Amino acid sequence: MKQHRRWIVACTALLCILSAGLAFGASNGKKVKVEGLITARDGESLTLKSTQAGNVVVTLTDDTKVQTPKGVFRHTEKSVTALIPGLKVKVEGTGTENQVTAKTVEFSNDDLVLAETIQAGLNPTQQQQAINQSHIAANQQGIASNKAGVAANQKQGAANAAGVSANQQDIQANQQDIEAQTKRFSDLSEYETKATATVLFASGSSKISDSDQAALTALAQSAIGLKGYIIQVKGYADSSGDATMNQKLSMDRADAVVAFLLQNGHVPLRHIVAPGAMGVSDPAAPNESAEGRAENRRVDVKVIVNKGIAGGM
Repeated sequence: MKQHRRWIVACTALLCILSAGLAFGASNGKKVKVEGLITARDGESLTLKSTQAGNVVVTLTDDTKVQTPKGVFRHTEKSVTALIPGLKVKVEGTGTENQVTAKTVEFSNDDLVLAETIQAGLNPTQQQQAINQSHIAANQQGIASNKAGVAANQKQGAANAAGVSANQQDIQANQQDIEAQTKRFSDLSEYETKATATVLFASGSSKISDSDQAALTALAQSAIGLKGYIIQVKGYADSSGDATMNQKLSMDRADAVVAFLLQNGHVPLRHIVAPGAMGVSDPAAPNESAEGRAENRRVDVKVIVNKGIAGGM
């Protein structure tokens, strides 16, 4: 009996030592910092394209902080839904060069606006080109004016000519950068749609009907059993009212659906992509009839899974 007790005590002590060792190892994981563009996203992780380390898989947890810088030492907390493909981020956490468990994910508001613009289907390339072209035109006018002036201003003309050349290079660089980020949004075609729902709204309202609440609940239940799923939410409005009101109304509807999925569908926030406010774009039906406008007052919801993950399920 005494030997049996000693054996139990020894086993218990060994387990304690092993547990302490594992805890020590976990708490002393290698600190990692990495920067890159998000090229893919599922509910549990991000894939970054980093110039230093190539492809990096970043694991998200309930403790991961998502933030933007505010001043030198302060930060503003952001929702994990903002982590969309095409967004440039800085990640700090623990792990290895190519596998990081994120403690913080940081990005700038300007980079978020660019990523959201591209995701909304707009083309900032032309906008950037127009800005740069206007700079070129201004410099060319300066050159012409200087040529008409005295010889002393010819040096200024040469400087303006150099500015023209520099701006032309900027156009090419900006176009390449934006096209590279746009390509990352085409990667969304690498996602397989597992479930869909369309939520319809009364005119001027963002209240979800009982029948649509039931449809969203069923969608959430079907999604939770999938590995690495994410839910995409896009809100729309009909053509009634002005553009500003329709834009806000489409966002209010998208936010209402996200709130329902979180509170009633028990979907973790990291599994939801930033809701899109699409305004009156991409109408489901003509706005000339009451029936068409009713179809356009909607939120489209999709449950998607990366095809690479779906293929391994």
